[in-house]
Amino acid sequence: MRVVVVTESFLPTLNGVTTSVCRTVECLAAAGHRVSVVCPRPAPDEHAGVPVHAVPSVPVRAFPTGIPTGAVRDVLETVRPDVVHVASPFVLGARALRETARLGIPSVAVYQTDMPSYLAQHAPGLVGTGAAGAAWRWVRRVHGLADLTLAPSRHTTAELAAHGVTATARWGRGVDARLFHPGRRDRVAAARRELAPGGEVLVGYVGRLAPEKELDRLEEVAGLPGTRLVVVGDGPSRSRTATRLAEAVAAAPGRPNRPPVFLGARSGEALADAYGLLDVFVHTGTRETFGQTLQEAHASGLPVVAPARGGPLDLVDHGRTGLLVDPDRPGDLAARMAELVADPALRERMGRAGRAAVEGRTWSRVTDELLGHYATVVAGAGRRAA
Repeated sequence: MRVVVVTESFLPTLNGVTTSVCRTVECLAAAGHRVSVVCPRPAPDEHAGVPVHAVPSVPVRAFPTGIPTGAVRDVLETVRPDVVHVASPFVLGARALRETARLGIPSVAVYQTDMPSYLAQHAPGLVGTGAAGAAWRWVRRVHGLADLTLAPSRHTTAELAAHGVTATARWGRGVDARLFHPGRRDRVAAARRELAPGGEVLVGYVGRLAPEKELDRLEEVAGLPGTRLVVVGDGPSRSRTATRLAEAVAAAPGRPNRPPVFLGARSGEALADAYGLLDVFVHTGTRETFGQTLQEAHASGLPVVAPARGGPLDLVDHGRTGLLVDPDRPGDLAARMAELVADPALRERMGRAGRAAVEGRTWSRVTDELLGHYATVVAGAGRRAA
C-alpha cells in the first residue's frame, strides 16, 4: 500500500505527535508498505528509509508550523497514494485534507492535540471561550474533510461527537515494552542512591514543561515527607516550575525534603533510564487526549497517579495499576500520593499490574489496527466510485 503521512510535527521536534508518527512510519515501512512523510522544516531527508518532504515553516510558540503551500499537492499528485494519513491536522494537515478531497484520495485524520482546550486555557475569560469555540468550528471543518477520524480514547471520541465530528473510530498508541522495562531500575541503581541518599521515594513527572501540562499541581506533592520530586522534560515553563516547586518544598512544615531535580529533555535509552529512577509516576494535565508517558511508566513497572479526566481514564485502572484523582478537589492528589508513598508493597503490586496491562500493546499490533482503518476508508472510496 502507498501511504503519505502528513504531520504537523516531526523530527527534530520531540512530542507525542512526533513519537506516534515515527513509530507508525517505522512499522509501516518494516511491513513492506511504501511510505512518504510531509512535515514542516527543519526535518531530516529520510527516517527509517522513508523519504521526508519538508515544507517551509514559521515558529509558533517555539514550534515549527508548516506553511500550507502547493508543495503538499505536488507530493500527493506525484506519489498518488492509496491513502493519506494526516496526524493532528490543523494548518498543514488542513491543506492536505482539502487536496485529498479534491483528488479523491481516501484519508484518515488522527485527532491528537486538544487545541480548543489549550486556547481556552491560555487566553483569559471570554477571549479564551471565544477562541476555543472558533477552534472547534475549525476542527469540525477540517475533520469533516477526512473519510475517518481516529481518536485515541473514549473521552476524546465523545468530545468530538459532541462538537459534530461523528465519523470516528478509536485508535490507541503502542509502547516499546522492551525499551521501557522494570529492569532499568537495576541499571540505574547508583543514580537512584545519589538522588535518594536517605531512602526517599522518588516521585517523577515526564513530559513537556508548558502551561497546558498544569505543573502547578505538583506543588501539592512537593512537600510530602520522605519524597523527592524528579522532573524529566523541558519547555517554556521550566524556570517558573523550578522556582515554584523549590518554594513549595522549602515552605513545607517540619524538615524540608531535598530540592526537586530537573533532568531536562531525554529520549531513547536515556528516557527509559529516567523512568528507572522513579518509584511513582505522576501526571498532572487534565486536557490529554491520550497520555503516552502513562503507558511508558506502566511498561517501566511504575504505579501511575493521574487526573480522572481525559485520556488517563482509559489508561489507569484505578486501584489496580494506579490511582485516579479528582482534579477539582484540592488535596486529593497529595492524599492519593501519600497512600503510595507509605506502602511499598502497594507500589510494587500496582507496578506489576501496569506492566502486564501494556505488554501486548506493541506498535506493530497498533499499526495492524491502523491498516484495518486504512482498508475501511479505501473500500469506502471504492464503493463511492462504483
